[in-house]
Amino acid sequence: MPDEAAYTEVTNPGTGEVLGRLPIMTAAEVDAVVANAAAGQDAMAALPAHARAALLLDVAARLEAERDPLAALLAAENGKPIEQTEGEVDAAIRIFRGTAGEATRLFGTQYPLDAVPGLERNLAVTIREPLGVVAAIVPFNYPVELYAHKAAGALAAGNAVVVQPPARCPLSLLRVHELFAEAGAPEFAHQLVTGGVPVSQQLADHPGIAAVTLTGSTVAGREIGRRGGATFKKVLLELGGNDALIVCSDADLDAATDAVVLGRLARGNGQICCAVKRVYVDASVHDAFVESLTAKAAALTVGDQLQRATEVGPLIAESAAEAVEGAVKQLIDDGARLTAGGVRDGAFYTPAVLTDVPADSPALAEEIFGPVAPVARFTDPAEAVALANASPYGLQAAVFTRDVSRAFSIAKRLDVGGVVINGSTALRAENLPFGGTKDTGGHREGYHHTVRDLTREKTMIVMEAFG
Repeated sequence: MPDEAAYTEVTNPGTGEVLGRLPIMTAAEVDAVVANAAAGQDAMAALPAHARAALLLDVAARLEAERDPLAALLAAENGKPIEQTEGEVDAAIRIFRGTAGEATRLFGTQYPLDAVPGLERNLAVTIREPLGVVAAIVPFNYPVELYAHKAAGALAAGNAVVVQPPARCPLSLLRVHELFAEAGAPEFAHQLVTGGVPVSQQLADHPGIAAVTLTGSTVAGREIGRRGGATFKKVLLELGGNDALIVCSDADLDAATDAVVLGRLARGNGQICCAVKRVYVDASVHDAFVESLTAKAAALTVGDQLQRATEVGPLIAESAAEAVEGAVKQLIDDGARLTAGGVRDGAFYTPAVLTDVPADSPALAEEIFGPVAPVARFTDPAEAVALANASPYGLQAAVFTRDVSRAFSIAKRLDVGGVVINGSTALRAENLPFGGTKDTGGHREGYHHTVRDLTREKTMIVMEAFG
């Protein structure tokens, strides 16, 4: 039997209850998984598109049948309120079904060679082929949903996938993995590796891995990208965000404050890459906005994530709550004023609203991964755009205004991957391209984009095809 050091405990972050144990795989064990994945990839590539689609639809049906117990397990190990984890499992089911359709739409292209003198009678076409073995490194905040994007996309394209679940909340993905065997997936087409950073780095280094897809921090993304580059593997990164919400003088303030509450304080316990993390409000409506936001934040119910009345559960770990507590303290030290929340109890952190936040505070420039809403003033929309663009991140942004021309003008000048007009930045529809600019990584994830990115293009030329 392996010694105790070869395992980590998975606990409920709110209660400390031990939910299971996760083996920490050795380098040799990871090597064996990758070696087996080569056979799994051959089997997946040999499946016709309709069979790959059928496999994903079968898994989706099995997920749907186990939706409630899987959502409860995810809530227990992750800390998100139960109604939100039910929504996450629902999203994963949609992703598997939507991606199944993409398996049958991997179109090639015919190129007119009569554009080149002397090649008029020849035919050129391209086809899409699988890359090989894809490593999918999954984050803790939305593990089932983000896993679904990566794994379903890899398999739809004819690849094998090696999934690394998040160490703190892997149990729901362990169950999903079992569903693939029950659905009759080819042996070794879908495998898991468990452990921490060394396992992620080994996957990025491994010559048997053709592509790595990672959702995580920018620090992690830089390291995975550096390691993956040594073997010229494809590295697909969706990294950090520090999304700005701009509230203009003519905005619907009730809707704007709802966007902050629902898109930051009461969704994912604030642990969302595309959450509203900075709020810039026109000075003429600043005080009214803060008053409304403070009242709504103070009314949120914090507690046991398995109770349906709960709107904000525990963060993923006490250390995560401590980091949020430290960031808020820094903002206050820099001159911000706390108007709501900001109290830590173990892994719980009451949703915090801060006003009079200095725009040059270093803590505002960093991604605070928890239920915190810092609010700063501006006097000119151009100033707000400059403040939003000053971040090293560029995932999403939002603007609230009743002026359509102003909305599009601001949206066009924001250096981000997506802009939501009169809504929260915490919006991700699985059929849309999702990703950002700058330190957010540049990759786009979504039904079509993921599957296409996990293929390669081959050109075939038929000489004298029209002879």
